[in-house]
Amino acid sequence: MRIVLIGVSHWHTPFYFDPSMEMKDVQIVGVSDPDVSRAEPYASKAGCPVFADYREMCARLKPDFAFALGRHCDMAEEARFLIDHRIPFAMEKPCALNAAEAQDIADRAAAAGVFAAVPMVFRYCPIIDTIREIASGEALHYLMFKFVGGMVNRYYQQNVTWAIDKAQSGGGPLLNLGIHFVDLCRVLLPGADLTVTGAMMSNRAEHLNIEDHAVMLMQGGGASCMVETGYLYPAPNSVFDMHYSIRTEGHYFSARDNGLLEIVTNDRQRTTREMKLTNVFFYPEFVRDTLARVRDGRKPIADLADNAAAVALIEKAYEMSPL
Repeated sequence: MRIVLIGVSHWHTPFYFDPSMEMKDVQIVGVSDPDVSRAEPYASKAGCPVFADYREMCARLKPDFAFALGRHCDMAEEARFLIDHRIPFAMEKPCALNAAEAQDIADRAAAAGVFAAVPMVFRYCPIIDTIREIASGEALHYLMFKFVGGMVNRYYQQNVTWAIDKAQSGGGPLLNLGIHFVDLCRVLLPGADLTVTGAMMSNRAEHLNIEDHAVMLMQGGGASCMVETGYLYPAPNSVFDMHYSIRTEGHYFSARDNGLLEIVTNDRQRTTREMKLTNVFFYPEFVRDTLARVRDGRKPIADLADNAAAVALIEKAYEMSPL
C-alpha cells in the first residue's frame, strides 16, 4: 500500500510514520508540509520525495492512502480535497475548527463513500472491554475522566504555536485532549442522546485566547459524565495527571495512572488489572488496524461522523463558558 503523510510538522506525526515504516506491505511514497524543512527528515528516513503542497503530492504520486495532519484550521480543506479525489485517509482529530466544518466533511465523506478514519484511539483501550465483560448488562451511572497534560511551553518547544492560538486551533485542551473522552462517553453509552449541562473554562494560568483548563458536564443514557482537561501539568510529553472513574450498578472502576485499573464490587471486593490507559500506546494499533480495514473494505473504527458528534458537544461547552 502506497501512502503519503500530510502536514508532518504536527507533533503526532511519529505516531503514524513510525508504525508505517515497520510494516512490510506499506511504503511511504511522499510527505508534505508548508514548511519543507520540517518534512525533510521524514523524507530522508522514508527515502521519498518531499512536497510543500499536498495537492501536488497527491496529483503526482496518486497514493492509495493518506494520513492527514497539520493545523486544525487547514484540516477541513485537506479533507475536502481527499474526498473529492476519492483518496482514502485518516485525519488527526478534531479534523476542523468548529462543528459546522466537522459536520460538512462528515457529510461529504458519507455521500462520496470515501473511507475516512479518525484516531479516536481510546476505542482500543482495554478499559472498554473490561467494563463490558465485568459489568455486562449493568447500567452506567457515572463517568469521569480527568486528563491534564503538559504546560503550553511544549508547543513553543515543538514549534507548533498554532496549537495555542484559537484562530488556528479552534480551542485548547478540551478540543485537543478532551475529544477523546467525549468520544469514550459516547462509546460506553451507545445510543445515548448526550446533552451538555455545564462547563467551566479558564485561561488564568497562561492568559491565552484558548482555555488552559476546562471542565465539561454531560448527561444522557441515564448517566452523568464529566471531562476535565488542561495544559497545567509540569510534565514531559505523553505524561498526564489522570484519573478515570466509572460507576455501574454493581461495580466501581477507577484508574489513577497509566498502568492499573481497580475494580470494586458493591460488597467491597477489590481486584485490579494491568493495562495501558493513555492514548500514545494505541496509535500503532490504530495505524495497523486502519490500513487493514481500508484494504479489506471494512469501515473505520471511528469516522468523521463520530468526530463531528464529539466536536458539536465540545462547541456547546465552549458556548456555555466563553473566555
